[in-house]
Amino acid sequence: MCGINGILKFSQEKVDQNQLLKMRDSLEHRGPDDAGFFVQDNVGLGHRRLSIIDTSASGHQPFISENKRYILVFNGEIYNYKSFYSEIKAKGVTIKTGSDTEVLMLLFELYGMKFLNRLHGMFAFAIWDTVDKNLILARDRMGVKPLYYAFYQNAIYFASEQKALFTAGIPLEISENGLDEYFFNRFVAGENTLYNRVKKLLPGHYMVVEKNGYTTFKKWWDLKSEIENYSLIKNPKEWFEEIFFDSVKLRMVSDVPVGVLLSGGLDSCSILSSLYHQDFKNINTFNIGFGEEEHNESYLAKKITEEYHYNFSTTQLDNESLYQNLLESTYYQDEPIMHMNEPHLLSVSKMAKPKVKVLLSGEGADELMGGYVRYKALKNPSLLKVVSGLSLMKEFNKKPRYDKLLRYSKIDNVDELIIFNGSNVYPDDIKSFYGRKEMPLNIYRHEILEEAKTLYPNNPQRQALYLDQHTYMCSLLDRNDRCTMGSSIECREPFLDYRLIAGLGSLEDKWLFTGKKGKFILKTTMENKLPKEIIDFKKVGLSAPWYNYLTKYPAFKEELNDFAISPIFEMHFLENLDGKKLVSELRNGNTKLMPYIMPIFMLHIWYKNYFKKFV
Repeated sequence: MCGINGILKFSQEKVDQNQLLKMRDSLEHRGPDDAGFFVQDNVGLGHRRLSIIDTSASGHQPFISENKRYILVFNGEIYNYKSFYSEIKAKGVTIKTGSDTEVLMLLFELYGMKFLNRLHGMFAFAIWDTVDKNLILARDRMGVKPLYYAFYQNAIYFASEQKALFTAGIPLEISENGLDEYFFNRFVAGENTLYNRVKKLLPGHYMVVEKNGYTTFKKWWDLKSEIENYSLIKNPKEWFEEIFFDSVKLRMVSDVPVGVLLSGGLDSCSILSSLYHQDFKNINTFNIGFGEEEHNESYLAKKITEEYHYNFSTTQLDNESLYQNLLESTYYQDEPIMHMNEPHLLSVSKMAKPKVKVLLSGEGADELMGGYVRYKALKNPSLLKVVSGLSLMKEFNKKPRYDKLLRYSKIDNVDELIIFNGSNVYPDDIKSFYGRKEMPLNIYRHEILEEAKTLYPNNPQRQALYLDQHTYMCSLLDRNDRCTMGSSIECREPFLDYRLIAGLGSLEDKWLFTGKKGKFILKTTMENKLPKEIIDFKKVGLSAPWYNYLTKYPAFKEELNDFAISPIFEMHFLENLDGKKLVSELRNGNTKLMPYIMPIFMLHIWYKNYFKKFV
């Protein structure tokens, strides 16, 4: 796990070494163990190393091929790298290190980019060809590892995080379409970002940049075709257990200690149970707790850890510590935080750092197996009209969850019901709260939805899962990466094994949506391996009581005063809002404002503590 960056100038102008190193060292948190760089005329590559596999100096990067033709910088892990040893040696090639980086390079030399489909791993890497003078940038199937790039002043700049691009001098300019998506869909989907010029390389893609700047993109892994061509699963429970347990085992490949982010919920406890039943010893688990009972799953996490004779650690955040972690997580995220639990994830990663360098997370289970209650609304969209009629019932309208469902039920188009399924703000809200008639463009979301409709015709629930796997889940993976790497820890997600992703996509609905909480195949597979209270526990997730934070914690009460007069209210689509009035209503107990206020408040925090660093 590392941080990578680079510059390729198309004018043949020499790369400024100082500029390259400033980019690289803005990513020091991603790799505090080692640093390296390569500069040759108009190209430069930088690397910060967090040593996980082969912690010796032989894992140093940039990694140069034996014939000196190729230069590689690599962020991630190839879990099955040792499985290629015999094949590589049979080709007459000597393996000189114990690193997966060398295996990656050797496979590229032997097979070109065709080797990607054979990798079990998470990765973002860049290869410079000193002969053909082209640059290859590649990203793993689901986008677990981030990779950003920008074309600017006749050059391409790339890095693991946007801050490195801004450090290099790329102007930080907010994209109007990007800001629309942030407010109304919670994050920017697809290749675009919150910023002009700055793009994401899409998951499952690689790009080739020629010396003159001509660029081509290749989709090397396509989820739709993988699902369509997946072999018939005759016994889903046996299949799931075999692949899931193997995925967990693969993600234990490490030369440093590995721990588990343990919420106490079904997903992370299933990972821990898999480790226990595969006889892994001395596992450390790490948990974030809450003082509010309705948000707290710590007692379940502690109970199962002790039952398995593993080691349990927990922490809580309040007032000043929460506030400081919010500022830090905003910096690491590079954008206003959107999931609202980033400070907590950063905090638990800090707690884990003295004991482990790798953490396993349950991320992805909900999007793959239908674990969100919001998917239930799509089982029969016509029934939402009945819900919409309940808006006159005051008691029904008081509860935040029901209020959200009522607002959602007013969407009268099935496609939009799917597009906005993961949002907190809906089309009518855009008009009533923000005073805007324009809807976000959501071009990428609609492209993926059309793909989903051909794969799952007349099935809005499955279409929503497929959409989330290309959008919402990407934002969660980015959050995981930024918060854990902010503490120099690598995060691995066993549910995102490509065999599970494609196979689950091929199963009948009943294996996902049966029961009140979805994830039927996971529950039935693990029901004899986990305590009953974990199987039956009402899903909480890593949710945080932000209304209490804003109105009761002194650090946040003070920040609300600044928020009320924040310059962000001068932005083009926020000018209809009165910051002072919003804060006054919030303090007077109007909790219904929270879905609207939180993204604006986080934009304020970002503007005050990140934006001003780079402009």
